Amino acid sequence: MQLRQMGHSGTAVTTLCLGTMTFGAESSEEASFRMMDDYAAAGGNFIDTADVYSAGLSEQIVGRWLKARPTEAAQMVVATKGRFPMGSGPNDLGLSRRHLTRALDDSLRRIGVDHVDLYQVHAWDALTPLEETLRFLDDAIRAGKIGAYGVSNYLGWQITKAVHLAKAHHWAPPVTLQPQYNLLARDIEHEIVPACLDAGIGLLPWSPLGGGWLTGKYRRDQTPTGTTRLGEDPNRGVEAFGPRNAQERTWNIIAALEEIGTTRGVSMAEVALAWLVQKPAVTSVILGARTPEQLAENLKAANLTLASEEMSRLDAASEPIVGDYPYGAKGIAQRHRRIEGGR
Repeated sequence: MQLRQMGHSGTAVTTLCLGTMTFGAESSEEASFRMMDDYAAAGGNFIDTADVYSAGLSEQIVGRWLKARPTEAAQMVVATKGRFPMGSGPNDLGLSRRHLTRALDDSLRRIGVDHVDLYQVHAWDALTPLEETLRFLDDAIRAGKIGAYGVSNYLGWQITKAVHLAKAHHWAPPVTLQPQYNLLARDIEHEIVPACLDAGIGLLPWSPLGGGWLTGKYRRDQTPTGTTRLGEDPNRGVEAFGPRNAQERTWNIIAALEEIGTTRGVSMAEVALAWLVQKPAVTSVILGARTPEQLAENLKAANLTLASEEMSRLDAASEPIVGDYPYGAKGIAQRHRRIEGGR
């Protein structure tokens, strides 16, 4: 499995990261242990969890595995997150120093370590001054509790503000962003990806297979059934399936994946993951499997490199749908006129 620097930090991580949101909920502890074993055996060295995953149980399962596998644990880069509610009190959530101090200490206790390599704020907090959050994160690095920090689900202006505030105060800057990113969801390319490239921030995409859509499990005009994410929840299935099913773009993407996969003799999931690994700014793609079998299928993507023609085919099929302004044709034309001196 390939290695890349974790953003502008000196830490090297594999291009496929093991996500653990399913641990303790959709995946039993036994299945979770097997997935971590299989991931490590495949050469992976990056595990991502969060305090809210299964109300802390995911972190506990990861911690028990690390304790039981000291050799593998020594090579593993561990990331977790804090921000969302872990209690019913008014200060049991957010990015305040008060909440993050407790959240980080609780995560370290659940994982059974005194330090994590990457601590991520799970989402923007409009109520807490950004300076308070960044100062806490810098202090946590200086205290040896975290190696570096990242942000998740931030917008472009929020990323840029965090970077420049950190520089102005001589605090450590963020090294990673964890966003939703896949062939079906490319809107981060408008401003978020450029902001990350400008700051040397590495992307850790979540939902790389679009909730299963990019594996080929859903068929046109057929409401999902059975053991799929949408099939197991009929109400959610109808609500989530309908709008995406109605877009011709969805089926153009799936057709391109299927054609490339058939030609290469690989699965659609492998092609979708390989496309994402090869996109600008991407450091490591987070795999969120529910079973060892799903993980095994996804790990095959580590051995697939797409040709430029295949990347272009997928880029064209998945071109984001935008309006005229500011990102569409009229917006681009207007910017060109202003650059050339016209109105």
